[in-house]
Amino acid sequence: MEQTKFEDLLEAGCHFGHMKRKWNPKMAPYVFMEKNGIHIIDLHKTAVKLDEAAAAMKQIAKSGRKILFVATKKQAKDIIETKVGPTNMPYVVERWPGGMLTNFPTIRKAVKKMTSIDKMSSDGTFDHLSKREKLQIGRQRAKLEKTLGSIADMTRLPAALFIVDVMKEYIAVREANRLGIPVFGIVDTNSNPQDIDFVIPANDDASTSIDFIVGKVTDAVKEGLTERKASREKEAKDTKENKESKEE
Repeated sequence: MEQTKFEDLLEAGCHFGHMKRKWNPKMAPYVFMEKNGIHIIDLHKTAVKLDEAAAAMKQIAKSGRKILFVATKKQAKDIIETKVGPTNMPYVVERWPGGMLTNFPTIRKAVKKMTSIDKMSSDGTFDHLSKREKLQIGRQRAKLEKTLGSIADMTRLPAALFIVDVMKEYIAVREANRLGIPVFGIVDTNSNPQDIDFVIPANDDASTSIDFIVGKVTDAVKEGLTERKASREKEAKDTKENKESKEE
């Protein structure tokens, strides 16, 4: 895994914090200076923290567990869908459904409801319904799809959360904290880093900054998945060879 370069972070605009008057003093260790009333983030610290986060996320992926990505702000949605989609990790880009972690069984019920609607479409039940009923069920399915989206395949609680803008997604942070689920997050100068296990101090508004950081961590996740696949294939091969040698 390649180390993050200071120049790349600079080019992506990761160093621009918020206005000085909006800052959270708890972010003081990550602030390099103030320029024209705006706090500038110390990118040397960002590079170290980003690499730490990426390495930890790689190990989670390698162990076969899931990381839930959360980013409901407009400029982050497409980035998450594009970069997280290929990893098969779950993500939330619409409104965070309250109790998604702390009341997980309810979410699973909603997923089952969505699955049963899909089954109705495929087994012919749908054909025997009136036009009005079909319309109602179709709307219900679309609503569930929007809320649940890629978390439909999540059969158990995630091993970790990755959050873009921990201030905006405070409900998700609070639920994860309550359950002891580690939180990785892009934390800007107006946010509180205390409840975040892996703080990545950076601009959480600019799409270039979000794109760079999400790209870095999803690359690490892909590496972890590739290594997992390779080690499982090796295990299978070794088992087969052992079995064959015993038979001889």
